[in-house]
Amino acid sequence: MSPKQSGGYPKVLIMPLGKVITRVLVPGILFFPLLFILDTSRNVKASPETAEIFFQKLRNKCEFTILVTLKQTHLNSGVILSIHHLDHRYLELESSGHRNEIRLHYRSGSHRSHTEVFPYILADDKWHRLSLAISASHLILHVDCNKIYERVVEKPFMDLPLGTTFWLGQRNTAHGYFKGIMQDVQLLVCFLPSFSCPTCNDFHGLVQKIMELQDILAKTSAKLSQAEQRMNKLDQCYCERTCTMKGTTYREFESWTDGCKNCTCMNGTVQCEALVCPLADCPLNSALTYVDGKCCKECQSVCVFEGRTYFEGQRETVYSGSGDCVLFECKDHKMQRIPKGICPALSCPESQQIPLSHSCCKVCKGHDFCTEGHNCMEHSVCRNLEDRAVCSCRDGFRALREDNAYCEDIDECAEGRHYCRENTMCVNTPGSFMCVCKTGYIRIDDYSCTEHDECVTNQHNCDENALCFNTVGGHNCVCKPGYTGNGTICKAFCKDGCRNGGACIASNVCACPQGFTGPSCETDIDECSDGFVQCDSRANCINLPGWYHCECRDGYHDNGMFSPSGESCEDIDECGTGRHSCANDTVCFNLDGGYDCRCPHGKNCTGDCIHEGKIKHNGQIWVLENDRCSVCSCQNGYVMCRRMVCDCQNPTVDLFCCPECDPRLSSQCLHQSGEFSYNSGDSWIQNCQQCRCLQGEVDCWPLPCPEVDCEFSMLPENECCPRCVSDPCQADTIRNDITKTCLDETNVVRFTGSSWIKHGTECTLCQCKNGHVCCSVDPQCLQEL
Repeated sequence: MSPKQSGGYPKVLIMPLGKVITRVLVPGILFFPLLFILDTSRNVKASPETAEIFFQKLRNKCEFTILVTLKQTHLNSGVILSIHHLDHRYLELESSGHRNEIRLHYRSGSHRSHTEVFPYILADDKWHRLSLAISASHLILHVDCNKIYERVVEKPFMDLPLGTTFWLGQRNTAHGYFKGIMQDVQLLVCFLPSFSCPTCNDFHGLVQKIMELQDILAKTSAKLSQAEQRMNKLDQCYCERTCTMKGTTYREFESWTDGCKNCTCMNGTVQCEALVCPLADCPLNSALTYVDGKCCKECQSVCVFEGRTYFEGQRETVYSGSGDCVLFECKDHKMQRIPKGICPALSCPESQQIPLSHSCCKVCKGHDFCTEGHNCMEHSVCRNLEDRAVCSCRDGFRALREDNAYCEDIDECAEGRHYCRENTMCVNTPGSFMCVCKTGYIRIDDYSCTEHDECVTNQHNCDENALCFNTVGGHNCVCKPGYTGNGTICKAFCKDGCRNGGACIASNVCACPQGFTGPSCETDIDECSDGFVQCDSRANCINLPGWYHCECRDGYHDNGMFSPSGESCEDIDECGTGRHSCANDTVCFNLDGGYDCRCPHGKNCTGDCIHEGKIKHNGQIWVLENDRCSVCSCQNGYVMCRRMVCDCQNPTVDLFCCPECDPRLSSQCLHQSGEFSYNSGDSWIQNCQQCRCLQGEVDCWPLPCPEVDCEFSMLPENECCPRCVSDPCQADTIRNDITKTCLDETNVVRFTGSSWIKHGTECTLCQCKNGHVCCSVDPQCLQEL
């Protein structure tokens, strides 16, 4: 497809890709010209920059088409293109010449790997044009412009992470080498159909939008109901954010004076700032002085007496030469004599009596002047002197005026007047400060902290299979011997690995999946030979990797019930169905599990056979045309076929049919992990696929599983085949029935397959599974709250 043919795309990037030139059409088409790929020593991979440009168009798309013209070497098994990240194949197309099939590997929205197998011979050394179109769950495969397959599949998941790689003609540098010629490989990410009918992808998008709108409707309805209830309550009252200070409630924006501060109620919070006293110019015979209950000085009348200034109401005593006391008080700008009154009797000796400057009555030493009244305000306390009371700021406060009647807090942290030492943080408090330990430290005393040993106190996040080492301000986690990881997560390490889907659960200890045994799960349990199963007499026990099944014997077929033990096998009437090999000069008689070619009485029959429409003479031996490894013979009307017997001592042995006879190192295969090598003919299980090494090529195909005919099924951990379950909440695969719906907690109807967050929660996800509501809590969501 040229830029002109694809709609006049404005930009074409030409970048080197291994031994070929890659053209990337930015709007969504990846195009490769003619490729000759014959050797196995290559590295045909898009550069990270080129791949990322294309992946930006491919991400989250479920509608794309793969086009390729190819000529694949006979019997080659190789990858046409592969988009993968680590072991996750997001999109991979391969052709197997060993099993004569095309395979598509991809991942679905449930993050599970899927493989679609299409029996077809591409590796025949002939030119073919292939088209694979996917629209959401709809797949169509064309070969040479003929529709070969059309299927409904799981919707592909194309959320490609950073670091995803794009390979052509190989899976990686060691596996999946395509041998032959590929031409005009194209991956069309998006195209606009010329017709108005919606595609399957459009339909899936519409269903998803309906479910999203349904969820929004449920949430909105719940919020509306809550809002109506709250509004009904609010109709009965008037709400206003107020402030409370010293037992007094103030309304919004109301201001008041509190001692030497101006305060305002703002949005329910009291905000105060220091009071600025105005500069006053007092009239004649007056001066500034403090007045009880007020912060700033005010003008008050004064008196001048014997060279000293006194304020209105202030008293002064004067003693005559004879020792008599005369009391004066400032009134109307003059010091006037007032009666001294009667003094109370004192209970102390005269030597303990103290004269006062404002009264003719003496007091005993230690008299409590503060109980007689004082003007000390908040954060200021009254203290007794010998002849009077004075105000003094509490510790941690400083005076706002010279008489110490009003005081404010000292911020020791900001002014550096604290004693907090290393590993602490200073936090100011009213009248004092606190030394708070930094994270990872514990307190020694009020002013210093020492390192916190999280390991000893078990306050670490190390895995149970890790060792904790305390460090300054924290700790380190190191996995124990026999385990690998970052310390917070440690997984058991098995030196030889765990094969066939086994899981390493402890140091060099493998937990084998059902059907396998051995230290590394390397041995398949032969359920047939070990007597674990007993098949019906009309069926043979067939051992498969990890499991078995009872297969109807020759001459029988299943009646459709597919019973596990083979009871559903019934006789085939070869004579009535024409599935016999009797020649025209004989008569076919059906038998239980077979047939007989009988020669009519008095007639000389040849004993020839009819096979695939051709006459085979009695005693003739031939090789099947479509399977060169099978040999057939005709014996008195019967055709008997068997696999070729391998004689590895014979120098002319067919190594394709007998790969186990191939001694060449070049015919060995490397395991996908790179840790093992296999001889030609060896088989193994990898990621629920049956793999086989054939003349240096690894070919893998989905592991066959028994038929699961049930409404709910699940795939157990570390197993490859699903099982039926009765509890829908345990199932991960459901045979959806759109006629069955659910009622959620707010009585909203939910369709099968829909999911929603449970009302009143943030981390509880619910799903409708064929009329059953299943809810579960997301632990990761709880941690993020």
